[in-house]
Amino acid sequence: MDEKELQSFLIIFSIIAFFLALTVVILFAIFQKRKNKLLREQQAAENRFREEIIEAEVEIREETLRNISWELHDNIGQMLTLAKIQLQNSDESSETIEEASETIGKCLMELRSLSKLINPDTFKTLSLVEALTLEIERFNRMKYLEATLEFSEETFNLDKKVEVVVFRMLQEFFTNTIKHSKASELTVRVDYDDQTLKIEARDNGVGFDSSNMNRFKGIGLSNIRNRANLINAQAQILSRIGEGTQFYLTYKKEEI
Repeated sequence: MDEKELQSFLIIFSIIAFFLALTVVILFAIFQKRKNKLLREQQAAENRFREEIIEAEVEIREETLRNISWELHDNIGQMLTLAKIQLQNSDESSETIEEASETIGKCLMELRSLSKLINPDTFKTLSLVEALTLEIERFNRMKYLEATLEFSEETFNLDKKVEVVVFRMLQEFFTNTIKHSKASELTVRVDYDDQTLKIEARDNGVGFDSSNMNRFKGIGLSNIRNRANLINAQAQILSRIGEGTQFYLTYKKEEI
């Protein structure tokens, strides 16, 4: 190989090497760009999740305080008024005074139940089933409707943040049932096996046409689906006019 051919070879080799190096740099830059974009998206998703958890916790507290206000007025207030009337009409008979004493005793029991709900740390220490039990007991106590809760396990190993979101979704469903459905019965079933949580809630109310969910954005049903997407759960709301409403939720734990 003469000197001229060697120079040509070196030039070609240099050009090839340059383009290879340039290709590597470009590919690395594309990789870094995509990696940074993915990291930003992951961070944004984590921020949205944290914000949603905070919002759900605030909404749970607000709903709880609203319920406590109603119960103080509609339930305990009425019992105390009854006790007052019983004492005013007692004519010193032991039987009437005993009735008033029993009424006041019921008030104290109700106040103890409410004191649990007022504590801001209550739902942090309760399991999902225990929190739902308090809700169901309140519905029956206030005679909103006849409510029942069935479950396969009282406690199970589930991320507390996920439980908060699930509880808030059910609370949304309960609120709509009480405010809009005119239902007399509400049943809730919670099943958990190893990795999967399944919840079914249904009422026997007037129902609505669930095929057109866009009409019902204002009553919280769209929030249920949005929050299900947040925790990668499957949520379904089915209803027909005159046939009540059903809510189904399936959540599978992510395998580590």
